[in-house]
Amino acid sequence: MADHSYDYDVLVIGAGPGGYVAAIRAAQLGLKVACAEGRATLGGTCLNVGCIPSKAMLHGSEKYEEAANGTLARYGVKLGKVELDVGALLADKADAVKGLTGGIEFLFKKNKVDWLKGYGSFKDAHTVTVEGKDYTAKDVVIATGSSVTPLPGVEIDNDKHIVVDSTGALELPKVPKKMVVIGGGVIGLELGSVWRRLGAEVTVVEFLDQLLPGMDMDIRKEAAKIFKKQGMTLRLSTKVTGCTVKGKKATLTLEPAAGGESETLEADCVLVSIGRRPNTEGLGLDKIGLELNQRGQIETNHDFRTKVADENGAVWAIGDVIPGPMLAHKAEDEGIAVAENIAGQTGIVNHDVIPGVVYTWPEFAGVGLTEEQAKERGAVKVGKFPMMANSRAKTNHEPEGFVKVIADAETDRVLGVWCIASVAGTMIAQAAQAMEFGATSEDIAYTCHAHPTHSEAIKEAAMAVQGKPIHI
Repeated sequence: MADHSYDYDVLVIGAGPGGYVAAIRAAQLGLKVACAEGRATLGGTCLNVGCIPSKAMLHGSEKYEEAANGTLARYGVKLGKVELDVGALLADKADAVKGLTGGIEFLFKKNKVDWLKGYGSFKDAHTVTVEGKDYTAKDVVIATGSSVTPLPGVEIDNDKHIVVDSTGALELPKVPKKMVVIGGGVIGLELGSVWRRLGAEVTVVEFLDQLLPGMDMDIRKEAAKIFKKQGMTLRLSTKVTGCTVKGKKATLTLEPAAGGESETLEADCVLVSIGRRPNTEGLGLDKIGLELNQRGQIETNHDFRTKVADENGAVWAIGDVIPGPMLAHKAEDEGIAVAENIAGQTGIVNHDVIPGVVYTWPEFAGVGLTEEQAKERGAVKVGKFPMMANSRAKTNHEPEGFVKVIADAETDRVLGVWCIASVAGTMIAQAAQAMEFGATSEDIAYTCHAHPTHSEAIKEAAMAVQGKPIHI
């Protein structure tokens, strides 16, 4: 029951995918809820300057490239001179963002969640100050997300459109002639591919010897081949040691990751995308005696409760501000779980089954262990199936990629699934569901898949674990 000695039962700090979901779920469970958010719109990084606007740009740039490079002519669609209107593309992106952020505001009203406009800071474990006003709550959830990690020696100024972060790369008023992306991870490759499709010469500089850290090595090697074929220049095992801006150009200083001769590289636009770090500054964590771990994250127990708790309630934390992959869907699942835990139910997140997707063309997706991780734990069997042998991919002229299923050699239980395909992000949901139910590769292999679909490649890769795919 609601405790009337507090203004709210639950106060959530942050309205990103973790925070807004936690607030709505807590309200659905009958609690009195407020959510503090300092942005002018709800939805956090993801909806405002992350997942959603980047997908709008990716989709739009794919359409432009199909029209500009003559791909559509193959289907009998003949066009005259193709021109790019960057303003229209940005307007479409803004429209997508407006619709979705407005949708959350509607859901807050529908579920009677109070939006406290401003950034929240702790006064004590049950009191949060927002814009100079104190609000009390039995339980407080920290869902402040993450922000761009800065690179020493490289100063970002999004307004000048020369040295930008991911937010600035979504707002470039014109296509840069030469773009350098620092960081060969998801964000750099997605935004780099947007501007490459629109006409920029793109060079990706990555400190490690392969792109896409954290993904299966087969995927990483194939990614390098695919992006090179698309016209990106890759500078792997290379670090950026400095950046100077003169006029409308930036000059980067590079050197081999292992050390050696330095060189310079000139660009019209530099995108810094070396990762993200938790947002904890200004939260007043010292006032509640909560310290951070070595990576600047807030540690929680299995229930997402921090060590700050008393007989009245607790401080909880979810999403990018705690350990684990910095992904919107991970934060959402934790948002639901933490609300259920606060309400006295059992909320759990299976952190072993969180899919990751790179929304380039083709898409790269994976869930579970990489082959390298799986082999460290014991003997495995691996099945692979190429997309060029999948009838739907072949018909659509999408031959690139493969599906790879990794299973335990003894039990046949699926430990990881990795795929590259035009719709890999959608395909991976099936693999995640199967793993959530503890499926064996045989379970997937003997499940009837609709024909012709890209997803048949998952079935065939599962059959390949036993050494018997049909179509290759």
